Amino acid sequence: MDIERLLAHLEVAIEETEKANSGLEPELINEPDSKTCTELYAKLNRLSAFGVTAFAHKHDAADLARVTGTSMGKAKDMAATSEVLGSSGPLDAALRRGEVSLDQATEIAKAEVSAPGSAKELLKVAKKESFHVLKDEARRTKLEAEQHRGLAERQREAKTASHRTGELGMAQIHLAFQPHIGTPIMAKAEAEAERLARAARKAGVKEDFDKHLADAYANLLLGSGKGRAKRPELVVLVSHEVATRGWTDVKKGEMCKIPGVGPVAPEIAKEIGRDAFLNGVFFDGKDLRHFKRWGRSTPVEISVALELGKAPDFKGVRCVDCGNRFRPQFDHIEPVAAQGPTAHFNFDPRCDPCHKAKTARDRRAGKLKPKGPPKQRPKAKRTRRTEKSKAQAP
Repeated sequence: MDIERLLAHLEVAIEETEKANSGLEPELINEPDSKTCTELYAKLNRLSAFGVTAFAHKHDAADLARVTGTSMGKAKDMAATSEVLGSSGPLDAALRRGEVSLDQATEIAKAEVSAPGSAKELLKVAKKESFHVLKDEARRTKLEAEQHRGLAERQREAKTASHRTGELGMAQIHLAFQPHIGTPIMAKAEAEAERLARAARKAGVKEDFDKHLADAYANLLLGSGKGRAKRPELVVLVSHEVATRGWTDVKKGEMCKIPGVGPVAPEIAKEIGRDAFLNGVFFDGKDLRHFKRWGRSTPVEISVALELGKAPDFKGVRCVDCGNRFRPQFDHIEPVAAQGPTAHFNFDPRCDPCHKAKTARDRRAGKLKPKGPPKQRPKAKRTRRTEKSKAQAP
């Protein structure tokens, strides 16, 4: 398309959008129509994002930030995404058609640079999942592709600590550790937070988990934490081939990672393995999810295996509703009150808010009311001692 026609089309689009905005009165529009308008405006925003991004690499970052009204960081990301569009047909086409937002395209472009060809699969994730799930998947793809490129050294260089005082005088602490160091710390903090939450419930105090987690970190830093994790604080999944080759590299189809967190360098995994329990993971036999639970508490070994996620990728578990990976709970799909079996095939991982939301939906649907009569408790067997006590009673 020649420049004259392009400018003419843009001017018409701007003029029509201005007309729509001038007559827009959101309070007079009903909810269904409001949703439709929001979707159309979002599509318009995504379409315009392609045009800005397509030209971004031709401009200085400072000038681009000024014109678009964004930060320098966002302007640089936009320029980097612009460079990738030329070499990634699927990403270019998706952004050109307004199928993905600029933020989604930026995350996909970062992964595409490290793992050429990954955009196609990540675009599928973008269509089905929320943004934070896409971002996590793109990050994982990028790190796995760069695992053999000095990952351990780059992670060591990236560790940092800072603190400042916030608006309310709150002490704000930011820490960034390598995965193998930070994961056990987070596990200990969550165990301590669980202990504090139990104590609060017993005392009749209701508080969000993040408040207990803040207290838990304070206790750990001050040396007064008492909570103990009920499972290993760190699980590293390593392909057998990586170890037999001498812990030097990770080839395509192999893994060396912390499930749910991301890859670690083979040399770091080897160091951890010197002081660890080793267990083999075989995933070509009977799926553990087909087994029923072993009573009310599942053995730790089975829980850890299930929390690795589905084979052969072992990406860990995340909430089936929102994709959150923070403290997923195994929730009954069909409630026990509705005669749902206490078995792994009747479980879905859900974060706490989504778990509570599903419970509320089940309650409204009447699923939490027992379908059958309550089970009668078996009568106690009569023994000589009970007969004797009855005879002695006044």
